[in-house]
Amino acid sequence: MATSTEEWIDELKGISVLELSERIKALEETFGVSATAVAAAAPAAGAPGAAEAAPEEEESTTVDVVLTGPGDKKIQVIKVVRAATGLGLKEAKALVDEAPKPVKEGIEREEADKLRADLEDAGGTVELK
Repeated sequence: MATSTEEWIDELKGISVLELSERIKALEETFGVSATAVAAAAPAAGAPGAAEAAPEEEESTTVDVVLTGPGDKKIQVIKVVRAATGLGLKEAKALVDEAPKPVKEGIEREEADKLRADLEDAGGTVELK
């Protein structure tokens, strides 16, 4: 049964980030594609010189925020992880329990510094990579 694009998007809005991630992986495996490859290929449509310069700039300005340990105030750290990622309680708790684990990847340096400060204020230990 075919659904409209709008109905499909509304359905996606109602699921958890973890479930969305699982669906994306399933689509990638089923169709033999990668969501990251599509995003990387988009700038290649422009001038060749501009396409080569853009990724270098992006790599230097984006970082990964990795939670290395929850510290003594694990519940506070889980709250910060939930607020930053939009994960549900179960998924956020699992992320914190499995530290060291990336909280957010490929984000701007300024946003990463703010998230790092929030996690450290909550009692967690964090690395920027």
